Amino acid sequence: MNAAAIFIAAVAVVLIAVLIKAVKIVRPFQQGLVERLGRYKTTKQPGFNLILPFIERIQLIDMREQVVDVPPQEVITKDNVVVSVDAVVFYEATDPQRLVYNVVDFFVGITKLAQTNLRNLIGDLELDKALTSRDTINTQLREVLDNATDKWGVRVVRVEIQRIDPPSSMVDGLMGLVRHPPSFTSVAARMTSSRLYAVTMITVGGRPSASSVPSARAVSTPSIPGMRQSMNTIW
Repeated sequence: MNAAAIFIAAVAVVLIAVLIKAVKIVRPFQQGLVERLGRYKTTKQPGFNLILPFIERIQLIDMREQVVDVPPQEVITKDNVVVSVDAVVFYEATDPQRLVYNVVDFFVGITKLAQTNLRNLIGDLELDKALTSRDTINTQLREVLDNATDKWGVRVVRVEIQRIDPPSSMVDGLMGLVRHPPSFTSVAARMTSSRLYAVTMITVGGRPSASSVPSARAVSTPSIPGMRQSMNTIW
């Protein structure tokens, strides 16, 4: 009698363990990828689900929007200025099967893609244009990444450039123009000063005012025939 009771208790314990292992709860923001004997079987939706213990396994995939931090990297602009650029990429999974089977490490893959395409986009712009075109860069980079990662079963929601930092030596030098705008007498020098001053204000997050920016138009040009028209064309 005792032996029979022990046997029944052992069977009950085994059945309870099998039942616990067979029951899988998928949360509302997840989908479950089921494999049977190492082969894809089906995708389970949120809620109560059963699988065959020891034969099937389930991998839960988070379908919520997630963020990838693209580390800073040095990029050379069109006018040969080395800047440090970083960004963040927001994405969400759309197909858990492709996300698991089509890429080994999604985070590494999308980070490398973002860095490569960011170098290409910034490299086609001059420094002052890059500083004032963040929305355009964000849009173009999002489109490129979304197309490239479609086969991985994700959708790139948006991309945000965090910083575009010129070299510290350039920032220190240009900050001097903000504190003490120089008084130039030549038209060419004033045009250079105006551009550098505007780049400085954009870099430090300010907005140059019309009265503070040195202006080339304020300088009277020589009265040589055709000279005034030439200088206006250059400006």
